[in-house]
Amino acid sequence: KTLNPQWREQFDFHLYEERGGIIDITVWDKDAGKKDDFIGRCQVDLSTLSKEQTHKLEMPLEEGEGFLVLLVTLTASAAVTISDLSANSLEDPKEREEILKRYSPMMIFRDMKDVGFLQVKVIRAEALMAADVTGKHSFTFCKSDPFCVVELNNDRLLTHTVYKNLNPEWNKIFTFNIKDIHSVLEVTVYDEDRDRSADFLGKVAIPLLSV
Repeated sequence: KTLNPQWREQFDFHLYEERGGIIDITVWDKDAGKKDDFIGRCQVDLSTLSKEQTHKLEMPLEEGEGFLVLLVTLTASAAVTISDLSANSLEDPKEREEILKRYSPMMIFRDMKDVGFLQVKVIRAEALMAADVTGKHSFTFCKSDPFCVVELNNDRLLTHTVYKNLNPEWNKIFTFNIKDIHSVLEVTVYDEDRDRSADFLGKVAIPLLSV
């Protein structure tokens, strides 16, 4: 019940130069029991912003009224990473020693929001649902093009897509910073569809306190 909302929510996105740097933001009016109403959208072109500096942006909403106020910072990050299973950095003794030093009792008050780290190895999936059914006459092919999304709070990383496979292997390692031990790790599998939004194939949720 306001036209001047304040969210004060932080999102951490991971920028890969080769994919470009446009962030799409849409604003919606939440309606209980029926479809949400579209209020407006804006785009932030990160390539125009200098690095290692916080920018305050006032973005007018297209196809609507009003504007969004954002704080955007582009900075190097080693905390959240994706790597192949064959190159596990935590098995490197030097890397492990650095991590143990970083979370030693002497460093406990250095950064109260840096609680620890989480490493997730996404190896494979088995017997996934077939989202795409194609074929002619008596030959029918049931397949999916699965990829996996791993989310912790507002950190979101994803694997590559394995095409035409119900038993995909990804063999990826995801490393996250833990800011709150009560967070829940969410792992979702989707079927890639180039013509429309991805189809949901399944999900697991793992509270960090259960690990």
